[in-house]
Amino acid sequence: MAVDFQDVAKRLFKAAETLWTNTGLRPDQYAQPVLALIALRQMEAKFLLVDAELKPTFTGRLKPTPAAYQARGAMFVPEVARFSRLLALPGNANLGAELTAAMDAIVDANPELAGVLPRGYAALPNTVLADLLRLLAPLDMEGDAYGLIFEYFMGEFASAFMQKGGEYFTPASIVKLIVEVIEPFHGAILDPACGSGGMFVHSAEFVRRHHKAPDKELAIYGVEKMDDTIRLCRLNLAVHGLSGDIKGGGNTNSYYDDPHKLLGRFDFVMANPPFNQSEVDRTRLVTATGQVDPHYPLGLPTVNNANTLWINLFYAALNETGRAGFVMANSASDAGGSERDIRRRLIETGAVDCIIAVGPNMFYTVTLPVTLWFLDRGKAKGPRADQVLFLDARHLFRQVTRAHRVFDPDQTEFLANIVRLWRGESTENVAGSAARMAEAFPDGGYRDVPGLCRVATRADIAAQDWSLNPGRYVGVAPGEVVEDEEFRVKLEALQEELEGLNAEAVRLQTMIAENVAELLTA
Repeated sequence: MAVDFQDVAKRLFKAAETLWTNTGLRPDQYAQPVLALIALRQMEAKFLLVDAELKPTFTGRLKPTPAAYQARGAMFVPEVARFSRLLALPGNANLGAELTAAMDAIVDANPELAGVLPRGYAALPNTVLADLLRLLAPLDMEGDAYGLIFEYFMGEFASAFMQKGGEYFTPASIVKLIVEVIEPFHGAILDPACGSGGMFVHSAEFVRRHHKAPDKELAIYGVEKMDDTIRLCRLNLAVHGLSGDIKGGGNTNSYYDDPHKLLGRFDFVMANPPFNQSEVDRTRLVTATGQVDPHYPLGLPTVNNANTLWINLFYAALNETGRAGFVMANSASDAGGSERDIRRRLIETGAVDCIIAVGPNMFYTVTLPVTLWFLDRGKAKGPRADQVLFLDARHLFRQVTRAHRVFDPDQTEFLANIVRLWRGESTENVAGSAARMAEAFPDGGYRDVPGLCRVATRADIAAQDWSLNPGRYVGVAPGEVVEDEEFRVKLEALQEELEGLNAEAVRLQTMIAENVAELLTA
């Protein structure tokens, strides 16, 4: 019988809520120990698979080293730390102490996890820990089981306790499409707002799918301002047999700080930055002589909105052949004034590769549609320098729940294949997109398809006031109802602003409640 992963994930989240109700932990504190326990289950599952492959290659007293396991995408898990042993402990066992010892043993065998795995299990109720172990026990952890659980748990955590959850976690459906378009086969990857590290994990999966070893092909670099989230990121990387240089914490901020010396350094940049962030200190974005910092080569906006600051950073980080893929608020595609000027300068570089419109409800905490932007600095020197590919993917999705949608694998592959056709690359059919491709492109080459894709020249874009909104170019499919694009854009901008105001109101209410609680307990 197939396991209902979503049901298990919901029960995991309810168990985490028990910690919130019955312990002194805040939600931002209990996320890590719960996720670490999930990670422990996956670590053992991968370890056992690799162990079965490695052991026959060793004879006598020789045994595989922890490095040998990591080279095959697994962490070495000592006997004392194995989930199966913990699950089999008698009912009177002190699970808190046992789990703390298990985490210590994993760190001893894998020193790169020092400071990542939690040690405070002794403070948690034995009954809650036992429930969590039992909930995980029936899972078949092959394939993407852990990814599904991790994704749902992180999404629910973000939705309930972090109103701007998109800053913290990007759904796999969106990340996989970004990865498929930028094709990170080999090189250095930067995510300057890396959150829990999903961009890196899916990049590694892309490399493995193409029969290469991620630890040899990719160099991972991230920036994250929250200390707890840095630990989650490193944990997520470790579960997938990866390591990376993740910097930040404390007062580190990608607007002002550059811990990786990013200028012109990276082959790939991937990110889901916070949308429409305000109150960036503009005085810190200029040099002592009054010149705009070189991290912002396209110029600074005059409005109180950081969207174009992020776009500047992504462009500045790429080397001469580098590619970037990132999530952006829809309003950034049509914003006027100084934001339009920055967008025009970017288009004039020839580096804008393609723009994909994504429908609503693809994120757990942002109901609005978003746009995926892709840059390619190598394209600026080729025959497509004067062109941009626009894709409208708003009609492609699978409805998972009433409030949540995803791209199915064949839909992701279909969209990426359109980009590949336009680039003159070979298409793929691993996920079963061949039928869609044959219907849309019967001659096997790229063509504009009304309602789906169109290539626009720089002159076309200039005529649209330098808009990068796919809806202005792609048009509608035969028989499709035509909507007022101008009205839609303005409505979505107002909805984005309202969501931002709602999130700020929730943040202020939480802060007031915490201050009142402190006063009452003082």
